Amino acid sequence: MGNTAEVKECKNAQVQSRSAILGPVVPHRAQGWKRTAAWAAFAVERILATSWRCRWHDFSGLIGVAGRAPVIFCIWHNRLALSMVVHRKFPSKLAALISASKDGAFLAAVLLRHGVEAVRGSTSRRGPQALLELKGRMARGYDTAITPDGPRGPRYVVQEGILHLAEVTGLPIVPVTCNTRRKICLKSWDGFQIPLPFALCELVFHPPMLVPSGISAEGREDLRAALQAQMREGSRD
Repeated sequence: MGNTAEVKECKNAQVQSRSAILGPVVPHRAQGWKRTAAWAAFAVERILATSWRCRWHDFSGLIGVAGRAPVIFCIWHNRLALSMVVHRKFPSKLAALISASKDGAFLAAVLLRHGVEAVRGSTSRRGPQALLELKGRMARGYDTAITPDGPRGPRYVVQEGILHLAEVTGLPIVPVTCNTRRKICLKSWDGFQIPLPFALCELVFHPPMLVPSGISAEGREDLRAALQAQMREGSRD
């Protein structure tokens, strides 16, 4: 038997060979009926949103400030319907990190109709490319929206990707929580929430969180846990 180094070398060569054959990951795009469904979802959200009664609470000190630097908005995956209300209330150039999967293609098509640019990727697919694209958008003044428990969960568990992005860009994370009592919860992994007509919706911008460059693994985990605790505390199901 060969030694451990030779085995690892062999495995690495096999992985590189497969990657070269498969080529780069190309994100799925909405086609056919999914494009029609995306337009319908956009139209339904716009109609419902005209009746929602929204209460705004800004503890970040950054919302609506002219000429401010870009920020990284952090919102749970199942609150995306209400996040579009935030975008219309405080319009800005906005990019959102969306999975490269077929499900992500549908969501990207919906967001495009809201004027949000989708950057396709996740920790499991097209992650490095997506990170570079996000950094490029931020350099051009775009805010970024990330669902830290997406695209597949577990629900209400913050993954490390958002902290890594904040560290390499030096931009603050602004946690956003959205709550309403009158809603429909879909039977999806995240229990996607759709507020009912005339629902009272509470939207909160929490104080920004900075991730220092070169932070230790222990420090990053402490910040991750703190962000998760704040998001959970501010979310009522």
